Amino acid sequence: MTTAKDIMHPGADWIPSHETLDRAAQLMRDLDVGALPIADTQERLTGILTDRDIVVGCVAEGHDPAKVTAAEMAHGTPRWIDAGADVDAVLHEMQEHQIRRLPVIENKRLVGMISEADLAQHLSEPQIAAWAERVYASG
Repeated sequence: MTTAKDIMHPGADWIPSHETLDRAAQLMRDLDVGALPIADTQERLTGILTDRDIVVGCVAEGHDPAKVTAAEMAHGTPRWIDAGADVDAVLHEMQEHQIRRLPVIENKRLVGMISEADLAQHLSEPQIAAWAERVYASG
């Protein structure tokens, strides 16, 4: 059985919830990623911040990314998957919630992220096509 841990990108970095969006953007640039998990002071997952969140939810709204925190952009319940979950569970979670990036948690700690690129490397073409159809479906 292939698990989330088998297909994830290991060693994902996260951003503290009190950090500002300009710092988050710099970290995304330095890490060459488009999203960062957001963690509270107890290192619990509180959300995911994307580059799109920064642009659309902050800059385009006329806010200063040096004054808006990651916590202010964390909306809803963060989705995640246990490292031991099988690939079907990973696909279901991403499809059900129409998300493109999924944090992987092991022993209550962030151990990696699963992105579209990870899926493309580890899944068959029919699996990827079915995933994309559900995740990118409108409505």
